[in-house]
Amino acid sequence: MNNIKLIQNKNYNEASVFTPENLLREARRQKNIKRCNVPKICVLDPDGDILKYLKKNRQASLNKCWACYHTELFNFRHNEIEFGIIACAVGGSFAVLLAEQLFVSGCSLLISVTSAGTIMPPQNNARYILIKKALRDEGTSYHYLPPEPEVEINHGILKRLFPALKNNNIQIDAGNSWTTDAPFRETPTAIKYAKVKKVNAVEMEAASLYAFAKAKEKKAVCFAHLNNTMAVNEGDFEKGIENGSVESLNIIYQTAKALYKK
Repeated sequence: MNNIKLIQNKNYNEASVFTPENLLREARRQKNIKRCNVPKICVLDPDGDILKYLKKNRQASLNKCWACYHTELFNFRHNEIEFGIIACAVGGSFAVLLAEQLFVSGCSLLISVTSAGTIMPPQNNARYILIKKALRDEGTSYHYLPPEPEVEINHGILKRLFPALKNNNIQIDAGNSWTTDAPFRETPTAIKYAKVKKVNAVEMEAASLYAFAKAKEKKAVCFAHLNNTMAVNEGDFEKGIENGSVESLNIIYQTAKALYKK
């Protein structure tokens, strides 16, 4: 089958027959879960290190409202703000599967912090980038938005958030990512193209989440933690203190403060 024809066979204004609301209705019935809401600010933690850190310090408790078939959601409080967090949500399709369900379960702001391979280091050599634009080298985004090479974060979010992070002395830059759904096909040709597009990092979720957020008018923010060079060199994937969890939690907290209104 012609893949271009497959991408074109979409009606982006047409509602889906299968909806997250109905999926969760059946999950609640089967699991005997009462209808109640998850925290308004939720975090996707693809590596799982943030949740491990919270559990180790007895700061996370299982959320009893989350009816998802595939994951567990935990609540935690950082300073005055309550969050929900799901670990090991790797890849765009899985991230968006969860995002769809989170936003019909009471979430109003979704934050993703993922490990990423460095393509071109940011100008200030920051270890984190706020992803402002992502190359769409995956499949999920094309179910939400018509074919275009890239998808961007909501401009209003970027305008509010990036100065707030910089004002809190966080070592971060705003940059571009390449979202792939085939991490072991990061070939020299693909990397060369990413450099031409001024990409800083390669990861697996941002383009999918940003396309979902734009199509559904939801708030999603994606960060990349640049901690590897795709294992080209030994000693790769070092993330820092507590596997980067302390720094990541500060970024998550400052993001919530900047964007969330009660």
